[in-house]
Amino acid sequence: MAGISLRDIQKTYGSLTVVHKLNLEIRDKEFIVLVGPSGCGKSTTLRMIAGLEEITAGQLYIGDALVNDLESKDRDIAMVFQNYALYPHMTVYKNMAFGLELRKAPRAEIDAKVREAARILDIEHLLNRKPKALSGGQRQRVALGRAMVRNPAVFLLDEPLSNLDAKLRATMRVEISKLHKSLGTTFIYVTHDQVEAMTMADRIVVMKDGFIQQVDTPQNLYDNPCNMFVAGFIGSPQMNMLPVRIERTAAGFAARFGDDVIPLPERAGEAVLAPWLGRDCMLGIRPEDLHDEASSYMGQATTTPITTTVELAEPMGSEVHLNLIVNGTKMVAKVPPRCKARDGDAVTLGIDTTKLHLFDRESENTIFN
Repeated sequence: MAGISLRDIQKTYGSLTVVHKLNLEIRDKEFIVLVGPSGCGKSTTLRMIAGLEEITAGQLYIGDALVNDLESKDRDIAMVFQNYALYPHMTVYKNMAFGLELRKAPRAEIDAKVREAARILDIEHLLNRKPKALSGGQRQRVALGRAMVRNPAVFLLDEPLSNLDAKLRATMRVEISKLHKSLGTTFIYVTHDQVEAMTMADRIVVMKDGFIQQVDTPQNLYDNPCNMFVAGFIGSPQMNMLPVRIERTAAGFAARFGDDVIPLPERAGEAVLAPWLGRDCMLGIRPEDLHDEASSYMGQATTTPITTTVELAEPMGSEVHLNLIVNGTKMVAKVPPRCKARDGDAVTLGIDTTKLHLFDRESENTIFN
């Protein structure tokens, strides 16, 4: 087993740099997820770790070994691809055994490892089938099994669930998490789906334009985003961003949002907020922190009701998403299904002011969480 160290890793194609001096320490047996929008450099980073892309600059260590110049087959890694990459003319058994056969492993050892992996993944009954006779979820299990039999130090998974339907993705998320715990191996997982990242990762690496934005546990990323990009990327629906100006009232600091004045939490403090008096900022409010009962929230009175009109109500079963425009800004409120507001209805929403976030409008970095 092995940790992984990326030190000033860079990837360029001609004059185009797609990964910029990336530094990341991945602990042994950790499940780490690289997440970000398309083109952010996450898959390129994974492919450099795998040895499928040449590293332009920097150093990559797996365990104590510098592996920049090692071929993929010598890095003690196994990769699971988005498109499964199974051999269509081979049975499930042969697909899983193929890598071991290339290494000239003893036949008894191959058989034992294939059957043990098939047992763990619940595909023992599929060993004599060919890939075309399998469902998407079954093919993904075969791809995982093929990686497992090699007993690698590191598993690399590149968007392995993106070809599956929503129900099967949820099932496979659980299966992969259970597999990680049972194998006790380092997993590096790439996805653009923040739900996968939040539910599976020990830590999440949020990337944008080839740069790491923040590395933290899922809950800390959600509660304490370092900038507006992370705040908007983590959470669904994404955080509402309101253009505000900071002012002082008799009760303390507040954010003026059009005709509304929103008190800022005391935890921010004088030292943090005083330099921002009279300046324009962005106020972040998560949709679940807007409540359809303006008078109280969890027994705590709110003093910040906002009255507006619902543009579109989206009943989701367990909740309702209210799409609003307040002072010219689009907002989404996530409210309980008891809320009966529908398109065109006037609603009064209360803000849980203890959960506010404030960002510098120019740098987009957080002022406080």
